[in-house]
Amino acid sequence: MTWFRALKETSRSGLTLERARLEPLVALRGAVGLGITIGVCLWGLGPEAAASSAFGAFQAAIATFQRSWRPRPQLALASGVSLAVSTFLGYLTISHLVLFLGLLALWTFVAGLSWAAGPTTGMIASSNVAMMLVTVTLPTSVADAGVHAATMVAGGLVQAALIVLFPVRRWGRQRDALADALAAEADYARRLRQDPVAPFDPVPLMEARAAAVLTPRQARRRPAELRGARGLAERIRPVLASLADPAVGVPPNGPERDRARELLGAAAAVLDATAHAIRHGTAVDLPPAAVAAFRTPDTGSLLKGAPHRAATRLGRLLQDVVETAGGEPADGPSPTAHLRRPSLLSLVPVALRGMRDELRHHSSPVVRHAVRVTVVACAGYLLGTALPFGHGYWAPLAAVMIMRPDFTQTYSRAVARFAGTLVGVAVATGVLQLTGADPAVSGALAVASAALMYLLMRTGQFAAQACVAAYVVFLLGMGGEQWTQTVPERVLLTLLGGVLAMVAYAVYPAWETPRLRAHLADWLAAQGRYAAAVVRHYAEPADTSLGEVREALLAARAARAAWHAAVARAAGEPVRHRGLSRVTADDAEDALTQTGRVAMLMEAHLPDRDAPALPPAARLADALRTATEAGARAVRERRVPDWTAVRDALEDPEWADAADTVVQQSARLLLRHLTELSEALDTAVPPMTTGTTGTTGGERDGPRNPRDSAAR
Repeated sequence: MTWFRALKETSRSGLTLERARLEPLVALRGAVGLGITIGVCLWGLGPEAAASSAFGAFQAAIATFQRSWRPRPQLALASGVSLAVSTFLGYLTISHLVLFLGLLALWTFVAGLSWAAGPTTGMIASSNVAMMLVTVTLPTSVADAGVHAATMVAGGLVQAALIVLFPVRRWGRQRDALADALAAEADYARRLRQDPVAPFDPVPLMEARAAAVLTPRQARRRPAELRGARGLAERIRPVLASLADPAVGVPPNGPERDRARELLGAAAAVLDATAHAIRHGTAVDLPPAAVAAFRTPDTGSLLKGAPHRAATRLGRLLQDVVETAGGEPADGPSPTAHLRRPSLLSLVPVALRGMRDELRHHSSPVVRHAVRVTVVACAGYLLGTALPFGHGYWAPLAAVMIMRPDFTQTYSRAVARFAGTLVGVAVATGVLQLTGADPAVSGALAVASAALMYLLMRTGQFAAQACVAAYVVFLLGMGGEQWTQTVPERVLLTLLGGVLAMVAYAVYPAWETPRLRAHLADWLAAQGRYAAAVVRHYAEPADTSLGEVREALLAARAARAAWHAAVARAAGEPVRHRGLSRVTADDAEDALTQTGRVAMLMEAHLPDRDAPALPPAARLADALRTATEAGARAVRERRVPDWTAVRDALEDPEWADAADTVVQQSARLLLRHLTELSEALDTAVPPMTTGTTGTTGGERDGPRNPRDSAAR
């Protein structure tokens, strides 16, 4: 992508208003907390202290809006306390330029590095640095700075108390996440009726798992219909795929296929009804036709072997899901087990370890972001101070709020912030001209602007930045500053900060495109461990834990998500091809997706603990793990992976005596897709060539289309 096109796309992204689900009650709660803080401080301490408290309460509310399945009151309090500490230390050094620049550099570098702990931590830390640049200018003495810091802590306390006292839509996000997962599986079942190897996006299941992370106290209070359905939904997905796939399921045509389509349609109807009941907290209303489809005796006469086992298991799992959604716990450990949610204090060592690990890799995007934002913040402060505008902090403030570890977000936010600042400042200035500069009126207008920002946060950066610009104008107007002192310089210095942020990324970038091979290698290694864990269970049913399979599956999903995120970021970067071409990346992604699907098919038919062992499966599991790890190294080193070890393991004579052919058939299909991966990465082979021998150590024995491969 050229620079012109990249700038065009990022500008369009920054100015786009997206349709999003609004949460007016949550926005109202944050605005009420802000209004209480401003009102009390304005009445008791004066406009300047009220402005400081408003920044603390405003930032505390934003912290609770970050992605979290259960808003943490501790986040609001931690945000207020950290802003208070930053403000107090900043005021102590503001009169000494060198000392303040040192503190600013330290605070900004730590804030940039905190993105290693997650986007929520990075966003809160960056916002605190930006707010600190404004709040250090409000106190007039050390004692006054202490009072201002205390009001910021009080603002965080107010927001935290409101979260505890007035929870909005309790368990609503968990209900939505679980319902979305079930609805996604219903859609998957419908697509499998027409496309037996249709892809499935596991993101809804990952979201449902994240929503299920609870403390023991929360787990005791969780509604009954949210207990266990997620675990059952995880087990339904491979069974659906196994029933539809012609490689291990029913033939592509005939009465067996018609029966499988009927069962898949009935499963989709049951899952949709269950999702609706969980989302709204109502009783499950099952369609009679869907219930009848699973009760008919024709299934046993039409389906035999693995397809019959899949149909029987699907019926039992759907019954358990319906019972769970109706408030009755299903059998087994899934309904009562929950993922332990760590406390906020216990996450601090984890965050510090993540930051330390990033520091060890100097080419890390997070480290490069920390260096960029530190240099830009200090340079912006020096330039803003040297220019004859006053309020020089607005340039570094804009830069810190704009800059992110990736190119697309940084540039789109720069455009959105400048355009939003123009609109917000113009509107706020006009309103102040009409209403006057009364502190109480300005405070009320600031609260209204903040409420609108809380409401529109999810719709895009342009709307949010316009509301923030208006909020700051009203807040400074409450402190006694005239619009003529703030508006022109704010616009010009915001533009300066945006230009600095954009130039800094161009000069010292952290492009994702060259790192695509590393992400692909990580995904290949994770898929190999998952497939090896599944095959190992066939070899040693009594000694292999299902937990190992589950952990390997979760790691494979995380690697897949990281790959997709990297591809999305790389798609908007204005760099020449130095990683994987788009065609190669797409073909490699298709091949790895199919390897995951095949491993899932084998997982659907895992033997019981008392089943006989399958000795050749142990050698196959070892070969899969070793070959995929070696293949991952080859991908990183721009070589083509070799699968000779897997092929030799499948040619073991002991497979002829194996009673269970599911694992053998699936493993051959797995080898075919691994070979397709090598062919995709072998750029020396013409892309339209078929039936030739490449550098992968074997012949191509089928078409490149994975669906054709499965059908064969």
